[in-house]
Amino acid sequence: MAWDTAKTKRLLLDAAVDEFAAHGPEGARIDRIAAVAGVNKERIYPYFGGKARLFEAVVQRELEQLAAAVPMAEADGRAVELPEYAGRVFDYHLAHPHLLRLLQWEALCGDAAAPAAGEEQRTAYYAGKVEAVARARGEGAGAVRPEDLLYAVVALAGWQFAAPQLARMILGGAAVADPASRRAAVVEMVRRLAS
Repeated sequence: MAWDTAKTKRLLLDAAVDEFAAHGPEGARIDRIAAVAGVNKERIYPYFGGKARLFEAVVQRELEQLAAAVPMAEADGRAVELPEYAGRVFDYHLAHPHLLRLLQWEALCGDAAAPAAGEEQRTAYYAGKVEAVARARGEGAGAVRPEDLLYAVVALAGWQFAAPQLARMILGGAAVADPASRRAAVVEMVRRLAS
Protein backbone atom coordinates (compact mmCIF):
# COMPACT_ATOMS: atom_id res chain seq x y z
CA MET A 1 0.00 0.00 0.00
CA ALA A 2 1.34 3.44 -0.96
CA TRP A 3 1.95 5.98 1.77
CA ASP A 4 -0.29 9.06 1.43
CA THR A 5 2.24 11.76 2.23
CA ALA A 6 -0.13 14.68 1.60
CA LYS A 7 -2.78 13.22 3.91
CA THR A 8 -0.24 12.52 6.63
CA LYS A 9 1.11 16.08 6.45
CA ARG A 10 -2.43 17.47 6.61
CA LEU A 11 -3.28 15.31 9.63
CA LEU A 12 -0.15 16.48 11.42
CA LEU A 13 -0.81 20.14 10.59
CA ASP A 14 -4.44 19.85 11.71
CA ALA A 15 -3.42 18.28 15.01
CA ALA A 16 -0.60 20.77 15.54
CA VAL A 17 -2.85 23.84 15.30
CA ASP A 18 -4.57 23.33 18.64
CA GLU A 19 -1.44 22.03 20.35
CA PHE A 20 0.64 25.05 19.33
CA ALA A 21 -2.18 27.52 20.02
CA ALA A 22 -2.56 26.13 23.53
CA HIS A 23 1.09 25.57 24.45
CA GLY A 24 3.23 27.56 22.03
CA PRO A 25 6.20 26.21 20.12
CA GLU A 26 8.19 25.52 23.28
CA GLY A 27 5.46 23.83 25.31
CA ALA A 28 3.85 21.85 22.51
CA ARG A 29 4.56 18.14 22.55
CA ILE A 30 5.32 16.16 19.42
CA ASP A 31 3.88 13.00 20.97
CA ARG A 32 0.52 14.72 21.63
CA ILE A 33 0.41 16.06 18.07
CA ALA A 34 1.18 12.63 16.65
CA ALA A 35 -1.41 10.94 18.89
CA VAL A 36 -4.17 13.36 17.87
CA ALA A 37 -3.18 12.98 14.21
CA GLY A 38 -3.04 9.20 14.52
CA VAL A 39 0.41 9.27 12.94
CA ASN A 40 3.79 7.98 14.10
CA LYS A 41 5.68 10.95 15.55
CA GLU A 42 8.74 10.00 13.49
CA ARG A 43 6.86 11.28 10.39
CA ILE A 44 7.21 14.86 11.67
CA TYR A 45 10.96 14.93 11.16
CA PRO A 46 11.20 13.96 7.48
CA TYR A 47 8.13 16.04 6.58
CA PHE A 48 8.83 19.16 8.63
CA GLY A 49 12.35 18.86 10.00
CA GLY A 50 11.27 19.05 13.64
CA LYS A 51 8.95 20.90 15.96
CA ALA A 52 10.14 24.43 15.13
CA ARG A 53 9.59 23.91 11.39
CA LEU A 54 6.22 22.31 12.08
CA PHE A 55 5.20 25.43 14.03
CA GLU A 56 6.30 27.62 11.11
CA ALA A 57 4.31 25.45 8.70
CA VAL A 58 1.22 25.71 10.91
CA VAL A 59 1.44 29.51 11.10
CA GLN A 60 2.00 29.80 7.35
CA ARG A 61 -0.93 27.51 6.53
CA GLU A 62 -3.26 29.33 8.92
CA LEU A 63 -2.32 32.71 7.41
CA GLU A 64 -2.93 31.31 3.92
CA GLN A 65 -6.36 30.13 5.03
CA LEU A 66 -7.15 33.61 6.35
CA ALA A 67 -6.01 35.16 3.07
CA ALA A 68 -8.16 32.78 1.05
CA ALA A 69 -11.20 33.28 3.27
CA VAL A 70 -10.99 37.07 3.50
CA PRO A 71 -9.80 38.54 0.20
CA MET A 72 -9.75 42.28 -0.47
CA ALA A 73 -11.67 41.73 -3.71
CA GLU A 74 -15.02 40.17 -4.50
CA ALA A 75 -15.22 37.23 -6.88
CA ASP A 76 -16.08 39.64 -9.72
CA GLY A 77 -12.91 41.66 -9.06
CA ARG A 78 -14.54 44.63 -7.31
CA ALA A 79 -12.67 45.87 -4.26
CA VAL A 80 -14.21 45.07 -0.91
CA GLU A 81 -15.04 48.23 1.01
CA LEU A 82 -12.60 48.58 3.91
CA PRO A 83 -15.28 48.59 6.64
CA GLU A 84 -16.75 45.37 5.23
CA TYR A 85 -13.27 43.88 4.99
CA ALA A 86 -12.80 44.67 8.70
CA GLY A 87 -16.10 42.95 9.46
CA ARG A 88 -15.00 39.87 7.54
CA VAL A 89 -11.66 39.77 9.38
CA PHE A 90 -13.60 40.06 12.66
CA ASP A 91 -15.83 37.16 11.58
CA TYR A 92 -12.80 35.06 10.70
CA HIS A 93 -11.14 35.61 14.06
CA LEU A 94 -14.41 34.90 15.86
CA ALA A 95 -14.57 31.53 14.08
CA HIS A 96 -10.80 30.84 14.27
CA PRO A 97 -9.47 32.29 17.55
CA HIS A 98 -6.41 30.06 17.39
CA LEU A 99 -4.79 32.14 14.63
CA LEU A 100 -4.14 35.15 16.85
CA ARG A 101 -2.82 32.87 19.59
CA LEU A 102 -0.40 31.35 17.09
CA LEU A 103 0.76 34.82 16.04
CA GLN A 104 1.20 35.81 19.67
CA TRP A 105 3.29 32.70 20.31
CA GLU A 106 5.34 33.49 17.22
CA ALA A 107 6.05 36.96 18.60
CA LEU A 108 6.77 35.77 22.13
CA CYS A 109 9.11 32.95 21.16
CA GLY A 110 10.87 34.56 18.25
CA ASP A 111 13.68 37.07 18.09
CA ALA A 112 11.96 40.41 17.43
CA ALA A 113 14.98 41.61 15.44
CA ALA A 114 15.10 38.49 13.25
CA PRO A 115 12.75 37.90 10.34
CA ALA A 116 9.77 35.66 11.05
CA ALA A 117 9.41 32.45 9.08
CA GLY A 118 8.20 33.31 5.59
CA GLU A 119 8.47 37.02 6.33
CA GLU A 120 9.39 37.99 2.78
CA GLN A 121 6.33 36.22 1.36
CA ARG A 122 4.08 37.56 4.12
CA THR A 123 5.37 41.11 3.60
CA ALA A 124 4.63 40.87 -0.13
CA TYR A 125 1.13 39.64 0.67
CA TYR A 126 0.47 42.62 2.93
CA ALA A 127 1.99 45.00 0.37
CA GLY A 128 -0.70 43.82 -2.03
CA LYS A 129 -3.34 44.61 0.57
CA VAL A 130 -1.84 48.07 1.14
CA GLU A 131 -2.02 48.70 -2.62
CA ALA A 132 -5.66 47.59 -2.63
CA VAL A 133 -6.44 50.00 0.21
CA ALA A 134 -4.69 52.83 -1.64
CA ARG A 135 -6.61 52.07 -4.87
CA ALA A 136 -9.92 51.89 -3.05
CA ARG A 137 -9.33 55.23 -1.36
CA GLY A 138 -8.13 57.01 -4.48
CA GLU A 139 -5.14 59.25 -4.90
CA GLY A 140 -4.44 61.66 -2.05
CA ALA A 141 -7.44 60.52 -0.03
CA GLY A 142 -7.11 61.25 3.65
CA ALA A 143 -4.17 62.06 5.85
CA VAL A 144 -3.69 58.47 7.02
CA ARG A 145 -1.28 56.40 4.94
CA PRO A 146 -2.82 53.22 3.46
CA GLU A 147 -0.38 50.99 5.38
CA ASP A 148 -1.31 52.66 8.66
CA LEU A 149 -4.98 52.27 7.82
CA LEU A 150 -4.60 48.57 7.01
CA TYR A 151 -2.65 48.00 10.22
CA ALA A 152 -5.40 49.75 12.20
CA VAL A 153 -8.05 47.59 10.52
CA VAL A 154 -6.16 44.40 11.38
CA ALA A 155 -5.74 45.57 14.98
CA LEU A 156 -9.36 46.68 15.42
CA ALA A 157 -10.73 43.48 13.95
CA GLY A 158 -8.51 41.14 15.92
CA TRP A 159 -7.26 42.61 19.16
CA GLN A 160 -10.36 41.78 21.20
CA PHE A 161 -9.76 38.11 20.35
CA ALA A 162 -6.05 38.39 21.08
CA ALA A 163 -6.65 39.95 24.50
CA PRO A 164 -10.16 38.89 25.51
CA GLN A 165 -9.53 39.79 29.14
CA LEU A 166 -9.03 43.46 28.18
CA ALA A 167 -12.15 43.43 26.01
CA ARG A 168 -14.13 42.03 28.93
CA MET A 169 -12.73 44.61 31.39
CA ILE A 170 -13.14 47.61 29.09
CA LEU A 171 -16.29 46.71 27.19
CA GLY A 172 -18.02 44.64 29.85
CA GLY A 173 -18.99 41.02 29.70
CA ALA A 174 -22.35 41.68 28.03
CA ALA A 175 -20.75 43.59 25.16
CA VAL A 176 -18.13 40.91 24.58
CA ALA A 177 -20.84 38.23 24.63
CA ASP A 178 -22.62 39.96 21.73
CA PRO A 179 -20.38 39.46 18.67
CA ALA A 180 -22.88 41.13 16.33
CA SER A 181 -22.64 44.44 18.22
CA ARG A 182 -18.84 44.14 18.44
CA ARG A 183 -18.65 43.53 14.68
CA ALA A 184 -20.90 46.53 14.03
CA ALA A 185 -18.67 48.69 16.24
CA VAL A 186 -15.53 47.56 14.39
CA VAL A 187 -17.14 48.23 10.99
CA GLU A 188 -18.25 51.70 12.10
CA MET A 189 -14.81 52.58 13.53
CA VAL A 190 -13.16 51.55 10.27
CA ARG A 191 -15.75 53.50 8.27
CA ARG A 192 -14.80 56.61 10.24
CA LEU A 193 -11.08 55.94 9.98
CA ALA A 194 -11.31 55.43 6.23
CA SER A 195 -13.32 58.58 5.56
